[in-house]
Parts: sequence; C-alpha cells; structure tokens
Amino acid sequence: MKGDTTEPTASAQPPSALGRLLYGGVLAYMAVDGFRNNEKRVEVARESDVPLPEFMVPLATGLLLVANLGIVLWKYPRVSAAALVVFFLGTTPAIHDFWTMEGKERQQNKINFLKNVALLGGAVVLLSEAGDRRS
Repeated sequence: MKGDTTEPTASAQPPSALGRLLYGGVLAYMAVDGFRNNEKRVEVARESDVPLPEFMVPLATGLLLVANLGIVLWKYPRVSAAALVVFFLGTTPAIHDFWTMEGKERQQNKINFLKNVALLGGAVVLLSEAGDRRS
C-alpha cells in the first residue's frame, strides 16, 4: 500500500531444506576432500605463505565441516553462516591467487576463485536469512 512503512515479518521457518542440502553437499564434499588430501593442501598453503599451514589447513577444513552441518541442520545458523563467510574470505584469496599465476594453473585457480566467490555469496545470503529469522 502507498505510504505503508511497515516491514514484513520474517517467518520462523528456515530457508529451503533442499537448497541447504544442495549447498551443504558441495561444502561437505569440499571438507571431506580437504581431510583426505590434507598433506597436499598443507603444501599448497605453505607455497602460498599461509602461516602455520600444518595447523591452519586442518583447522579451516574442520571449520568448513562444522559450519556446513550447522547450515544443513539450521542449528546456530548465524554463527554457522558467519563461519562460512570467514572461511571463504580467508582461504579464497590466499589459496586461489590466480593473478600471480600463468597458463593452465592460472585458469584452474581462477575457476576455483570464482566458485568460492559464489559460495561466499550463498553464505552471505544465509547469514542474512539467519539474521532476519528468529532461530
């Protein structure tokens, strides 16, 4: 209505379960793959000058896994979504710094960088949804 300044009230229902499962499936795969290939990822982190890579890589992978479970189950959704935002903001530019690379390596890292930016966008949307809902 014209002149109506009231804001719509948020539903107590969590966002789409199917959407959360699809998003969560990708993140679960990333976390499991991260644990399976920990040594390789530690070496990549070391080459990217990540401090304490032997500690930081498994910590970041664990953060990804736990935060993902929080999103899928919609438990502590604000904390879970915020943790995903931190994960993607921290790891994406540090590991997929395609602008410092050439050739095939550059292209592969650019694709992974952009994929992570899209996943970051999803985490921001979930953070917004968690903040708008009483959960």
